[in-house]
Amino acid sequence: MRIFYLVLIILFLFFGVTFSQLNSEIVTIKYYYMEDINAPVYMLIFAALLLGVIITWFFSVVERFRLNRTIGKLNKTVRTLKKELRANETPPVVDQQQKTNDV
Repeated sequence: MRIFYLVLIILFLFFGVTFSQLNSEIVTIKYYYMEDINAPVYMLIFAALLLGVIITWFFSVVERFRLNRTIGKLNKTVRTLKKELRANETPPVVDQQQKTNDV
């Protein structure tokens, strides 16, 4: 499996390098009154991709915390219900004759 991941990483890097070589034209970004920014096209695309990854990661972390809190509440409910079940359970009846035969 490690070899498979290594091959995927090498292919991904190969496509990234060739993409950046083929899209190295400089573009000018103008946004209202900010100073003009000159950057290669591939850097803009990679920056947008990185921003998307960071935003997705942030939302997944928030969702994970929410799910962990829900799991904690449900586990507490399960523990409470198990205690209640044990409290209302009738104790087992032990036959004295059977107990003396076992000893």
